[in-house]
Amino acid sequence: MRMTPLRLATLALAGLTFCSAATAADLRLAGKTTVRKLMGSQLEVSVSGSPNRAVTLFLDIGPGPTNLLGFSFPLSFSPLSVSFTAGVTDANGNLKLTLKLPSSPAFHEVSLYFMAVIIEPGPPFLDISNGARLTLVDRNIELAGNSLGGYPHFDHVRAINEGSSVDLGIDPGQYPGVANRTADIYVVRSKSRNQWNSTSTLIDVAGGPQTFTFGGATSTVQANTIQLDAGNLAGPDATPSSGDTRIGVAYDVVIDLNQNGKFDSDVDLIDGYHAKHAGFYVVRDTSAGATLANPANGPLAVSQLLYTGGVWLTQNTFYPTNIASMGQLPLVVVSHGNGHDYQWYDHFGYHLASYGYIVMSHSNETGPGGGPPPRPGRGTAAASTIANTDFIIQWQGVIGGGALQGHIDTSNIVWIGHSRGADGVTRAYDDLFTGSVTPANFSIGDIKLVDAIAPVDFGGFEGLAGVLNGTSASHPHDANFHLWVGQADSDVSGCAATATVQTYHLHDRATDIRQSTSLYGVGHGDFHNGFGTNAWAVGPNLIGRATTHLIVRGYILPLVKHYVEGDVPSRDFLWRQYDSFRPIGVPTMLGLEANLMFQDGPGSGKAVIDDFQDILTLGATPGVASSGAKVTRTMPVYAEGSLDDDDPATTVETFNHVAADTFNGFIMDDGGGTGPFRSESYGSVFSIGRDHSITYHVATSTPRFSDYTYLSFRAAQGTRHPLTVILLNDFTFTVTLEDSAGVQSSINTGDIGAGIEQPYQRTGCGQEGAGWNSDFETIRIRIADFQNNGNGINLTEIAKLTFNFGPTWGSSAGRIGLDEIELTTQ
Repeated sequence: MRMTPLRLATLALAGLTFCSAATAADLRLAGKTTVRKLMGSQLEVSVSGSPNRAVTLFLDIGPGPTNLLGFSFPLSFSPLSVSFTAGVTDANGNLKLTLKLPSSPAFHEVSLYFMAVIIEPGPPFLDISNGARLTLVDRNIELAGNSLGGYPHFDHVRAINEGSSVDLGIDPGQYPGVANRTADIYVVRSKSRNQWNSTSTLIDVAGGPQTFTFGGATSTVQANTIQLDAGNLAGPDATPSSGDTRIGVAYDVVIDLNQNGKFDSDVDLIDGYHAKHAGFYVVRDTSAGATLANPANGPLAVSQLLYTGGVWLTQNTFYPTNIASMGQLPLVVVSHGNGHDYQWYDHFGYHLASYGYIVMSHSNETGPGGGPPPRPGRGTAAASTIANTDFIIQWQGVIGGGALQGHIDTSNIVWIGHSRGADGVTRAYDDLFTGSVTPANFSIGDIKLVDAIAPVDFGGFEGLAGVLNGTSASHPHDANFHLWVGQADSDVSGCAATATVQTYHLHDRATDIRQSTSLYGVGHGDFHNGFGTNAWAVGPNLIGRATTHLIVRGYILPLVKHYVEGDVPSRDFLWRQYDSFRPIGVPTMLGLEANLMFQDGPGSGKAVIDDFQDILTLGATPGVASSGAKVTRTMPVYAEGSLDDDDPATTVETFNHVAADTFNGFIMDDGGGTGPFRSESYGSVFSIGRDHSITYHVATSTPRFSDYTYLSFRAAQGTRHPLTVILLNDFTFTVTLEDSAGVQSSINTGDIGAGIEQPYQRTGCGQEGAGWNSDFETIRIRIADFQNNGNGINLTEIAKLTFNFGPTWGSSAGRIGLDEIELTTQ
């Protein structure tokens, strides 16, 4: 029935408004105050209070609080609120009842708020419980992925390389509906939610279905892991000129619990009923496609045009040969570096064009500054990028006899730049952001990605004219920004002695989605294909231009696909650790490593635990996180500050490790500019020689961990430090969550394939030892995995987040940087 103030008054009898509220009653849903439950499942409700008393249960769609009749109720009293008699507490004051939850797609992610009211014989007449929240979720859960050798024993992922096996893993403790049940497991072609609702028949495509009996509620994930496919599932059609430009083929996984050969949304479990993605995707070799030697080798055959529109308007354009039968295609613009040539980027052109893009590489005026009025102190490369983008759009009806006419999607543009051209595309975006330039044929919202390859950083370092002009120059602002770094680069080297060659400044200026790919053994000239030219590469285990191009092609395709088309499996390439997932065509060879950073933007729904940026306003406060959480540490050597290599003991900054050089090798913050020129990037650095820990007391400072998907942070090994040199291997450690009841769960980064790579062992930039940048990489740990194997941790009431270091918890020693500790939604 409806809950009304009149009904409350009736329950409380008379004189209610003169009584103070009681809140001794305790309400729990499945033993918690906040819980997510599958629709169609059962919910245990428990109430405790005075013995032998009647209990009324109230539900609403809003949490309150509401002050009514002298009481404070933890509900909103919306028109949809209801109440019903739950029963009578026993002699010990306890009442338990079981509710069958509804099952309808319309209820997915709907939250209901509960309270219990116990009727007392005397004042204050009502004993009002705490509020509790139930969130209904449909039968879609994560099932597909790969088994792991250590806890949490399973890695649920979205993308699986073609030819690799894929497993199902489930914890009956978290999903008791499967406990001791025999079911048929299907791998099926993916369908949308509406298609599943209208056509529920299951047709297995992996040689099944397989019949499997799940263990009991206390059995482990590893005991309930089964191989779905040994690597035989097909990815996209890789036949030359097939026309199949997909990154991956989508599949769903269904646990048919009633074994009727159909998906029943109130009984069965499914990985793939999500509104935005399938269960998993079998992905192709993203490094394979059309090339200069074989333009017809990709999904689409590729044609090429050479033409000029005048000074600094000479262009080389690649497009699908059958473009006449296609609609509008995204435009990718490539801006070369100083001393480079616009025809040195056909590995981008042929590759991306064979997947359905128009790729234009242009002649680029790469002078570092001194542009004509009204652009004093500005790089001319930025003007070239904008002018050439405008030109191809305006003259598409003439270029190549009108081959491109009507086929350029001006709302989907990607800018790729190399060296001074990378600085140029970043400056060009700044021109649009600040409004200093207004293109004729596109606007800032049309730029879906800014991709900078080994950029110089002239922002703030051009001299007095640039400073007086008040423009920030090399600043990505809110662009989707990606950075390539060659750790063997001897041109834009990243050496601490010269701020203009420290590429990470641009990355850490970016204010929205930002990411980087750092490649060991890669030089500046390896990124282009100016064959016979200097590779500008110094260091051990140089991988060469051909291998570099395989890696770049393998990552640039999903990078563009994700930001231009929203492609789901492409996202896995952007953040998953290189050691455990990378393009199929990338060879395994000595010294070939890649570090990936990835950070979602502030509008993604993430929650920041500590990004250390409060140092900007409050100064270094090691005992308080930027979220306000209290922080305790046990290590004696710890510092927070600017991530800028600054060695006051020498006249020229180097990578020599000296006592005063706390942030040796960290080049994220430029440290030398002011205002908009600054990267203004802060973090922490500390030493580990035995067991130590950093604990964030997060109970009152962050939202519920259960509302997020991943715990994300970036970490690095400090270069040339004695503790790093001793290890000279991946650094591993343990992350522990503890709930308000003291229950703990720990995951070691080594067990999930997420060790922190040692610095690239290059000498120079100082006379002491080997090691280049203190290179960050991002680690993401799935929050739900902390519950595996029935440890009982309550993710809705996490009180502490602890990073445990030392021999008990992972690597025995190290010099570590830690930053950007966040909870993310994807």
